[in-house]
Amino acid sequence: MSPEFNQYLPIGMLIIIAIAFSAGLLVMSTLMGQKGRRPAIKDTAYECGMLPITAPHTRFSVKFYLVAMLFILFDIEVVFLYPWAVVFKSLLKEPGTGAQVFFSMLAFIGILFIGFIYALKKGAFDWGARRES
Repeated sequence: MSPEFNQYLPIGMLIIIAIAFSAGLLVMSTLMGQKGRRPAIKDTAYECGMLPITAPHTRFSVKFYLVAMLFILFDIEVVFLYPWAVVFKSLLKEPGTGAQVFFSMLAFIGILFIGFIYALKKGAFDWGARRES
């Protein structure tokens, strides 16, 4: 075995142990788990002896998930932009890398700007009280 491979041996062993442990817990819970079905009344929420009035799980609007995904998209932009801005001045000192790094980040921001314009045209940032059916 090469010395480079020996460095990754503990990580591989940890992955194998984690997979075996997970599979073992799943098999044990299936074998030792409760057989049969429970009545539906046992799975209802207990509210001081009263039956629940509403359903326990309310549905979120698709708008909520759209806003969350747009937040993640533009949050990732900042995660990539901040370290680039920190090291950009030192990258300019190296010959031939300054323009390449600048234009690659310009392309990244351009693609995100196109996505921003697309979301704007589709009304993703419309915060009105419009109901979806």
